[in-house]
Amino acid sequence: MKFDARGLIRWETAVTALLVLVFVGGAGVSPDFANGDNLSFALGDLSEIALIALPMTLLVVCGQVDLSVASVLGLCSALTGWLWNAGWAIETIIPLVLVVGVVCGLINGLLVTRLGLPSLAVTIGTMTLYRGLAYVVLGTEAIAQFPQRYTDLATTSVPGTPIPYPIALFALLAIVTAVVLHATGLGRSLFAIGSQEDAAYFAGIRVKRIKLVLFVVSGVVAGFAGIVFTLRYGSARADNGLGLELTVIAAVLLGGIDFDGGKGTLGGVIAAVLLIGLLRNLLMLNDVSTEIQSIVTGLLLIVSVLTPRLIAVVRESRAKGGGARPASPAPAASS
Repeated sequence: MKFDARGLIRWETAVTALLVLVFVGGAGVSPDFANGDNLSFALGDLSEIALIALPMTLLVVCGQVDLSVASVLGLCSALTGWLWNAGWAIETIIPLVLVVGVVCGLINGLLVTRLGLPSLAVTIGTMTLYRGLAYVVLGTEAIAQFPQRYTDLATTSVPGTPIPYPIALFALLAIVTAVVLHATGLGRSLFAIGSQEDAAYFAGIRVKRIKLVLFVVSGVVAGFAGIVFTLRYGSARADNGLGLELTVIAAVLLGGIDFDGGKGTLGGVIAAVLLIGLLRNLLMLNDVSTEIQSIVTGLLLIVSVLTPRLIAVVRESRAKGGGARPASPAPAASS
């Protein structure tokens, strides 16, 4: 597996520098941007995106993608509301909803690994399927009035900090994910599969099993994000999280993970998640419409895909231009 560390460091540095620039510029443009309450709100607003970005990073490194995550979130949100409205205890609802997330991820994983279908096509299909099931469960109804002790956990911050509890949990999971990805044999296997799947298989790596596990993890985390989303907004709806998968993908690719797999680090993804969150918050503070915010997210997605390709083309051109020149023909011998 070829690993261009210098190029990756430059990419991560650029994303981190842009994050700092947005923070400093935002503090100058809007006086409320850098205060503790607003930062806590901005971080809380990132909760679901940040959580889902962790397993998505592992999937994309492995050369896969899961576009059904937002629909799993919506389905689990709808199920949470329906069960609560039916009189179930929230302590029973949470593990049941997480099982549903596992099943959704398992379906994706089995279709990809057992039938050999491309993950992009599979999860586009299940994205529609799971969202449809959410509407079957709850229709257009909205369920509210969840227990305050749980909504407080989803909305309040760790005492003495502007860090909401869901983001504190994300930080712990990010540490675990970083160790797995960059300091274990499993992480090296993910990079190997993303770089060249056939070679990884013949090297003894259990390719199908690893992919299946990653899809299951993606499903259960998306299900948990659905619970967090429901409690944070205090409302269960079938359309919760609609379109969120594009923001997650934008963050992963902007963070330097190659969509073809085999390259990237989690640190760049975390910086990109924070960058997108601060940009959204800054635009919101300046009364920019949600449509424009969606345009900004789309542009970031395009830039994150296009820029690495342009860099690769430039490097290839330079490598060809710097190659050895053909030798000049020897002068003819004089008679």
